[in-house]
Amino acid sequence: MKGITERQQQVLDYIVDYTDENSYPPTVRDLSEHFGISLRAIQDHIAALQKKGYLSQREKKARSLRVLAGAREKDPQLYVGRVPMLGTVAAGRPLLCEENLDGYVNLTEPFVRPGKSYFALRVRGESMVNAGILDGDLAVVEQASTAVDGQIIVAVIDNAITLKRYYKEAERVRLQPENPAFSAIYCTDVRIVGILSNIVRTY
Repeated sequence: MKGITERQQQVLDYIVDYTDENSYPPTVRDLSEHFGISLRAIQDHIAALQKKGYLSQREKKARSLRVLAGAREKDPQLYVGRVPMLGTVAAGRPLLCEENLDGYVNLTEPFVRPGKSYFALRVRGESMVNAGILDGDLAVVEQASTAVDGQIIVAVIDNAITLKRYYKEAERVRLQPENPAFSAIYCTDVRIVGILSNIVRTY
């Protein structure tokens, strides 16, 4: 079988795990909502996995995704990370100090990976809905202090945390929401604390 990209592996893993838990596979829309990307992007990943011999799918059937035999062997030693949950940010204190935490959550691959540091926060509001990030979602964030244009970051501004898309302009930073009802935030000094890694949604 041909090699697959990291995102294709994540899609394949999710289909396997979802099918194991529910006894039926996810729909394309389930995958789109889980990964926060468009239906077209998910369909492209599925087409690539089919071409490389990892998946089969019956046309015009909503739940017809099948992982082909031998495409993936489950790792019995699945990595589990204990991720701190960020709450209210206390002025002048380190971001992940005890005073700022609302506890911990255990997450497995592909949401967290060994060798990297993460924190999680509960999404509040609707400013990022067009990026597939909804009120109540759990945002899994890889700790980082820098970002490149277009990445969705977590920043601290005036001792408050915000989740926005990052753009560096000539003399300022623009933190762009993904909802036309909300205005961009402009600032000259922004403290980046992480880059969005995954979204966890429960129903």
